[in-house]
Amino acid sequence: MLAPLPTDWERALAVVAHPDDLEYGGSGAVARWTDEGRSVTYLLASRGEAGIDGMPPEEAGPLREREEIASARVVGVDQVEFLDHPDGMIEYGLPLRRDIAAAIRRHRPELIIMTNHRETWPGGDWLNMADHRNVGLATLDAVRDAANRWVFRDLTEAGLEPWDGVRWVAAAESPLATHAVDITATIDRAVASLREHRAYLAGLGDGPMTDPDTFLREAALETGTRFGGVLACSFELIPMG
Repeated sequence: MLAPLPTDWERALAVVAHPDDLEYGGSGAVARWTDEGRSVTYLLASRGEAGIDGMPPEEAGPLREREEIASARVVGVDQVEFLDHPDGMIEYGLPLRRDIAAAIRRHRPELIIMTNHRETWPGGDWLNMADHRNVGLATLDAVRDAANRWVFRDLTEAGLEPWDGVRWVAAAESPLATHAVDITATIDRAVASLREHRAYLAGLGDGPMTDPDTFLREAALETGTRFGGVLACSFELIPMG
């Protein structure tokens, strides 16, 4: 059984690799949190420019950026930032850690949200892609980097003071899920948020991930079997304090 995700926080920063990552996992929870008056900011490592096979990156990047901003707005998120690391080739390393640490210092969250950083997805042996794994690992390390004034000293010199207030990292859709959030009241907005990715969904062709309503409701129902029978989304909660 999954435990309720902690609620004693006010500010969250969601860090993911691509547009649509949050919409396939945690946007129902984000909608609930913003309804409750909490602040959530999105930080994307790339603009998803390599995500549509039939569209050149020069066209896909700006289009997917617009879709992500519209998608975030559906669930109450007005601040969406992009780091411009190359989609499909995001590397774990100091530049990525520094960029995420800078955002943590700017926004000073208590909760970090990210997508699954494990090698596989829940329910099978489907391999997770390198961008997700690399961004997830860099995010975990950046939490500590953000708290240490002697790491990335240029950030401190630029006025970004260290922040050691991150208490948890919550990874959505992890095969090692420990916690969940009831999204019964916000599932419709989660579906509407994913539907804002029109060009991306059209580019997927046929398959289970192209129908937002079916995909998200089935996932929420499955998670709910471990969380009191409600519609829910799952998280692996990693304490950082």
